Amino acid sequence: MTTTLRAIRAGLLVPLALLLAGTAPAAHATPGHGLPGNWLRLAVTRGDARADDAGGVLLLCDPPQGHAHAAKACGQLAAAGGDIGRIPSRAGAMCPMLYAPVTASAYGEWDGRRVDYRRAFSNSCVMGAETGAVFDLPG
Repeated sequence: MTTTLRAIRAGLLVPLALLLAGTAPAAHATPGHGLPGNWLRLAVTRGDARADDAGGVLLLCDPPQGHAHAAKACGQLAAAGGDIGRIPSRAGAMCPMLYAPVTASAYGEWDGRRVDYRRAFSNSCVMGAETGAVFDLPG
């Protein structure tokens, strides 16, 4: 009888392990996965809040859409090769020395390469001066 119980347990553990493995969340569940062209999921969080993968805006660049300033954001990204960190700072930007932290995050694909960007800024003015139109999101 002990051998039978072990066989039954072993027979149940394999399907259970497979079931649990299939329900594990992906590291970056990309709702736009498989989209043609260049795209980014963008989010801005204020203060100490954490970005929520379900929130944000999906920026599509072939053709530009999904963002209030899609054409401008896509143009700036194209000029920077899809690297948000290479977007030139806005010349002459005068931002207040006010501490109201925001965190900008983006993930997606640009020219077939994975994009994963996350950076904290002292306030939204500084963020806009350093990232152009990319994170100029409503709210």
